Amino acid sequence: MDFFRIHQRFAPEHIADLPAAVRQSLNASGVVVARNADVAIAVGSRGIAGLAQIVAETVRWVRDHGANPFIVPAMGSHGGATAEGQVAVLAGYGITEERMGAPIRSSMEVVSLPQGESPVAVFCDRLASGADATIVINRIKPHTSFHGRYESGLMKMMAIGLGKHRQALAVHAMGIEGLKNAMPLVAAQVLRHANILLGIAVVENAYDEPLHVRAIPAALIPREEPALLELARRHMPRLPLEKIDILVVDEMGKNISGLGMDTNVIGRLKVRGQPEPESPDIRMIIARDLTEETRGNAAGVGLADVITRRLFSRIDFPATYENVLTTGFLERARLPIIAESDRAALEIAFRAAGMPAPGQARVIRIRNTLRLGDMLVSKAALDAMAGCPDVELVGAVPALFAADGNMIPF
Repeated sequence: MDFFRIHQRFAPEHIADLPAAVRQSLNASGVVVARNADVAIAVGSRGIAGLAQIVAETVRWVRDHGANPFIVPAMGSHGGATAEGQVAVLAGYGITEERMGAPIRSSMEVVSLPQGESPVAVFCDRLASGADATIVINRIKPHTSFHGRYESGLMKMMAIGLGKHRQALAVHAMGIEGLKNAMPLVAAQVLRHANILLGIAVVENAYDEPLHVRAIPAALIPREEPALLELARRHMPRLPLEKIDILVVDEMGKNISGLGMDTNVIGRLKVRGQPEPESPDIRMIIARDLTEETRGNAAGVGLADVITRRLFSRIDFPATYENVLTTGFLERARLPIIAESDRAALEIAFRAAGMPAPGQARVIRIRNTLRLGDMLVSKAALDAMAGCPDVELVGAVPALFAADGNMIPF
């Protein structure tokens, strides 16, 4: 079966000097840090492009005001819902005390805040709450489980991230209703009663590069975040075909997406009671491996139909189950068929897809759902892309598999 390498073009705009952009935005925010103040910098579990640079520049900016920065993990149930595990998640992104020049203080303990109009109790990280101010850093992007005015971003970070495991349990216990409607009310209470100073919002382009960064004073976050969400939506990467027989995903993990693979890209939700997206329509999905950064957390593995023995052997089941049990969407952790090699995985997918001849199958292989610029495609998929102005043929692929039956890196 012949495969070809293609390049998919997206809008190329990006930030060339990320630390300078962060510094400029912080200075332009009009926010002043009190001298000698203890300032918590809340950092989550997403693999944001240039995250370590953003955090390091924020630390420097706080110190330049004569204040005392420290870093707190703000990531709900991730890292196995343990203080040590969440520090390890940050370290996987290069965020350590030595590199950032600031201490990292991690705890799963929370304090209660007034509930107000929130339908659930409201919590905030004890260490951040005890500081004089908190700066929240997060990427703004469409969520993998729901769509609304606020999705993945600063509001969600203030609610579920800073609220730690207890807040994540409380919000997710309400299902999609909790994420879509309760989460913003929780965030509003955090803004009213916690010590949020500002948020640093990051929007990425389709090449997984920083496109836009903005430091937003706390009071303006609810008003400004929706426009940034729409900017992120416009710049999301997409697959070049609406109908695909087999999608091969080289790696999945929490640093790629909260579910390992972005549901907005693959067109699968696996949330009971929620309709599946109409497109793209993918018959079979193969997931080949987990990223190092995900530290064995395979939440979202149930979105695939076939996985390799290699991926299965790297799963940290306690961490995965804690993450998925917190959300309540158990289907997303159900194990697919396990293949002993990449070649076996593709053969299983061909049979399950009911393809009369492999040469007629539209097969696409991607590195992950964040990086859709370069991919390998079958002849049938390439033919279906004929006339697409954003797809460029790079050349034929000499071989897809190595002698051991596993795919050759590309």
